[in-house]
Amino acid sequence: MRRLLPLLLLLLGTALPALAQSTSSPTQAFPYTLKTDKLPNGLTVVRVPYPSQGIVSYVTVVRVGSRNEVEAGKTGFAHFFEHMMFKGTPRHPEGERERILGTFGFDDNAFTTDDITLYYSYGPTAGLPQLIDIEADRFRNLEYAEPSFRTEALAVLGEYHKSAAAPFLKMEETLNAAAFTKHTYRHTTLGFYEDIKAMPEAYQYSRDFFQRWYTPDNTLLFIVGDFDDDQVMKLVREHYGPWDRKTSTITVPTEPPQTQPRSAHVDWPQPTQPRQVLAWHTPAASANTQNAAIQTVLVAYLVGPTSPAYKQLVLEQQLVESIGSDYVDHRDPHLFTLTATLKDERHRDRVRLALLREVSKVAAGKVDAARVKAIQDNARYGALMALQTPRDVGIQLGWYAGILGTPDGLQRHLGHLAKVTPAQLSEFTKRYLQASKLTQLSLTPKVDTAGGTK
Repeated sequence: MRRLLPLLLLLLGTALPALAQSTSSPTQAFPYTLKTDKLPNGLTVVRVPYPSQGIVSYVTVVRVGSRNEVEAGKTGFAHFFEHMMFKGTPRHPEGERERILGTFGFDDNAFTTDDITLYYSYGPTAGLPQLIDIEADRFRNLEYAEPSFRTEALAVLGEYHKSAAAPFLKMEETLNAAAFTKHTYRHTTLGFYEDIKAMPEAYQYSRDFFQRWYTPDNTLLFIVGDFDDDQVMKLVREHYGPWDRKTSTITVPTEPPQTQPRSAHVDWPQPTQPRQVLAWHTPAASANTQNAAIQTVLVAYLVGPTSPAYKQLVLEQQLVESIGSDYVDHRDPHLFTLTATLKDERHRDRVRLALLREVSKVAAGKVDAARVKAIQDNARYGALMALQTPRDVGIQLGWYAGILGTPDGLQRHLGHLAKVTPAQLSEFTKRYLQASKLTQLSLTPKVDTAGGTK
């Protein structure tokens, strides 16, 4: 049964004014209105009316990821802390949050990346008042005992071991170690293995981590769906208004320019397909530049299903199982990648050189304008298809807001996508996808016929 809110708190919440308000109108690419307020404590609150018949999504994005882990021996804590955020508060001890939200049927989860940590709940609007109360409480007052912390540290170690059973984590670790010498992108979101093993001894550090980064001025809240906006904002001000911590200031080391090509190799001790990765240092995503949009279009142009490389390597010559890219928008300069899963080790050089030839063509200005336009149209339709539920909308908005640092980050990205020109693709490729900025990673299975390692 819904609890009645204390009158005094209601009055206090009503008395707290919003510091800033804005409304973002629908566009062709993003057909929803954003109503944005910033509370006096710095929390950004975005509401998106959505005709979802009594369903709402609730997304909280904290601008903290493995990028923020600048202290030696303390990598992986952003991801670890995502686990700890489900450990309860003095008012809602461990398990009570799940019990209450479960009675409404909320779907609830979270994930961490290099740059952000995102939490989402998805369920009936009828449970929204309780959800706002519970979420504000855990972000303000998370509390856990050391035994619980130690137990969760072992769960994180187990997650690492599970991820390490497939080639991808080892490939990412090896590529990052080769490509980055200073920046915190040198370690993965999971963190260095030795640091993960040491996590059970870092109880006090974990509490400091919460105080440093889980602050209102480092957090954006997105509420998408069918709800009463005035009532929601009243509850948000009431429950989040007293949250008064300030985010820490750190200096993330700047990665020096790469001036020579690099390479790295992984011998994988289990049966798998050989892999090849080409990676170049490229600029960060920004709300005010087209760099992220250019890289998104460039991926589709170079290795998408309409690309000459795909036609040659996948369909005609059948030298690879697949080609693609691991490119993801980042807050700081990261890597633009082309990837190939080979059918046979003997084809490695042919595949690698074929991909580099396609890069050289674009750098030389040989860009098919009609195909660029088709890729942009496909991206726009694809973006719309990815916004079919309030949860889709909330997570997409939260992701781009967290990366770009503005609540309308998704709309800006979609707007930039539509404006990418063939000339920009060529200029970007010529400037950044140079041999001196290239790091190549190869993976080869080294397995005896009996299944052992050679």
